[in-house]
Amino acid sequence: MPASSPSSRRTRSEELIARLNSVQTPSEAKLKDLRDLKNQIIGNRTKKLDFLNLGAMPCIVSILAFVVSSMHSEGGAGQELNELIAIQAAAAIGSFACGLEFGVKAVLEVGAFAILMSLLSHPNEKVVDAGARTLKLIYQSKLAPKFEFVKEKNMGFLLSLLSSKNENVTGLGANIITHSCQTSMEQQALSDAGVITKLVSLLEGSLSQREASLESLSYVMKENPETVTKFVGPQNGRPVNVVTELIKDKYPRTRLLACTCLIIIRNTCTSYLQDAGIKTGLVLALLELLDDPGQVGDDAPFVLSSLIAEKEDLQMIAFDAKVVDKLCNHLETGPFQAKRLQGIFLALADMCSELECCRDRALSLEALSYIKDALEHDSADIRTAACIFLRNLSRSVKNLSAGHFTDATVTSPMVQLLCDSCTSVQIAALGAISNTVVNFTAHKSIFMQCGGLKQLVQLSKSMDSAIRVNAIWALRNLAFLVNNRCKEEILLELTTPTLTSLIYDPEASVQEQAFALVRNLIDVPQDSVKYVFAEDGLLLHAVGRQLHSTAKVEVLIQGMYILSNLASGNEIHKEAAMDQLFPQSTDSRLQIAAVWALVNLTFPNSPGACGRVIKLRNAGKVSQLKTMVNDPCLDVKLRARMAVAQSMMFIDA
Repeated sequence: MPASSPSSRRTRSEELIARLNSVQTPSEAKLKDLRDLKNQIIGNRTKKLDFLNLGAMPCIVSILAFVVSSMHSEGGAGQELNELIAIQAAAAIGSFACGLEFGVKAVLEVGAFAILMSLLSHPNEKVVDAGARTLKLIYQSKLAPKFEFVKEKNMGFLLSLLSSKNENVTGLGANIITHSCQTSMEQQALSDAGVITKLVSLLEGSLSQREASLESLSYVMKENPETVTKFVGPQNGRPVNVVTELIKDKYPRTRLLACTCLIIIRNTCTSYLQDAGIKTGLVLALLELLDDPGQVGDDAPFVLSSLIAEKEDLQMIAFDAKVVDKLCNHLETGPFQAKRLQGIFLALADMCSELECCRDRALSLEALSYIKDALEHDSADIRTAACIFLRNLSRSVKNLSAGHFTDATVTSPMVQLLCDSCTSVQIAALGAISNTVVNFTAHKSIFMQCGGLKQLVQLSKSMDSAIRVNAIWALRNLAFLVNNRCKEEILLELTTPTLTSLIYDPEASVQEQAFALVRNLIDVPQDSVKYVFAEDGLLLHAVGRQLHSTAKVEVLIQGMYILSNLASGNEIHKEAAMDQLFPQSTDSRLQIAAVWALVNLTFPNSPGACGRVIKLRNAGKVSQLKTMVNDPCLDVKLRARMAVAQSMMFIDA
């Protein structure tokens, strides 16, 4: 007899699925096969995908649906066998869903979710437990169905889960909250239904209950002062004390989740958790968790960032605890998974956002060399994080003037990132470039030699307003305190019509930066004001029209400084500034800019000053100035008194 061809032979996996699909296979054999399949796929992604491609999921769910319907009609040994099959089928489904989004998708597509939910009401505790375990795994995926808390029936069901004596069932309830609680309305509905009280009671339960509760509480309280107050208030703050103690727990994930919960409370209601001991305890706990080799260590830098971001006091505590040293040491001992490396750069960025001592320490530990490597990393998230770190590291006049960021090995990859396919990378790179090109001719020269100016001009025409505004911001800084040759290079590449179109941009933030760029272009040297008169005064007319039409204070401020710079020029320039009306405002920033322009217009040694003072008096501007001499803002008061004194010299005469 001839041998069969390889393509006609069934693999063991195919035979197993065939037996499970066959109505001829006895229930006892199906139970054995389900157990065998489950054991084969545990922790084996390849096996999971192989079985899914063979149609394992519809087969298993069909078996589960059959035994669930049969359990209502059979008793005795048949009932017991069906329960055992249900337990193994649910466990196999859970194994497919564990850590594999494709597996979760397969589970949901064949309708397994409703059948698994029905297991929770089964009288056999082991069946309930199997269903709850699998549903917990499904709810770890973003693909899990969203639970509608606002429906009364659903809220009652959720409370029944949280009240269960089975820890997997209560854990499921907590997981449902973590997955589905996304709006303040949902947070409030959960709070009003007494869910916070239920979750607090789980803090003293098993390890899995504690961790599920901590995670859920964070979602219920995030950015919601009312639910935070509901959690903090009862029992003289006992729930907060319990969570505070958990940052010293022996389990790393428990410590991390407790830290996250406390940070959310503090960030949401700054009046809470102001004790220096708690702040230090959080920093030290997270510092230790950075060393964890697993998922906790991957998440710890992000939690640390949420603690210290925009908080100088906590950054100082972290600096004293040598957090900068620890983070830089981790960069040296890498490599890491992309997520951890991203988190380390973001944590370093937050550490260096405010304090000079942190920047100095990071530079002394050669952090810049790690940034150079990260700028060319395959991961867009890491490239973005490295740019953000560089942006904050370069927020230092001292370090910029020392030439730390003028190296072409940093500048060249930064310019290349302006062409990155990822928008977030481009925006982060623009932010870093905006800092590094300020006021240092050497770096401006290297940047322009690397093609940076051409790229900034291209990005200023982007359809994405976030890219446009950041590109103009970088051009604004590139034009700051440079000679006319550099300004002419910028205008030659950008062109006056393009800059004019940016002044008319529909986004006010783009208008503001375009105005600021014009302001810098006509700043010192004095003859720079000629640029606004080019092409028949195209820029000047655009500035004037926008000053009359915009209501955005930030745009008006930059416009006033343009007029102030213009008014510092010769008589023609001053008269051009006079042709623009000064907007009235109570914003001190705008008042300072406007008064500076008036000071320049009424400068006594200027031949046409007397005529301008008369025009200003007739327009009511001198009277307006007199009301500002006692302004609560010192800068406004001083400049107003100077302008009034200069004006009165001519009026009295």
